[in-house]
Amino acid sequence: MPALNRVQLIGRLGRDPETRFTPTGKKVCQFSVAVGRRWKSAEGETKEATDWFNIEAWGRLGEVCQQYLGKGRLVYLEGRLRTDVSGEGDDRRYYTKVVALQMQILDRKPEEDEPVVPPVEEGEEFPFE
Repeated sequence: MPALNRVQLIGRLGRDPETRFTPTGKKVCQFSVAVGRRWKSAEGETKEATDWFNIEAWGRLGEVCQQYLGKGRLVYLEGRLRTDVSGEGDDRRYYTKVVALQMQILDRKPEEDEPVVPPVEEGEEFPFE
């Protein structure tokens, strides 16, 4: 029987990516993404909600995420769901995350402000020489 485990998200980073190493030395980058949604209630009122997703990016993709992404950046992510289990018995907890397989930045990085150069009148020395 065929199976499919695919997730596509467009959202903004909730925090800067963090890179960690597994005990075997593999690099993994982790961050969260907020995806907003809007709908109209039965009364016609517009409502909003935000869903948060924990993201893991491994290897070279993780390096790219660490280098180019930051809090607030708009990204497209494609990946698969993975659920981890911790604890035993009644203390068992399930954590679902998205393992990123593809990432694309959708916004431009905020440009740095150009330095303000004060006006120089004729006969004055240029202050930046």
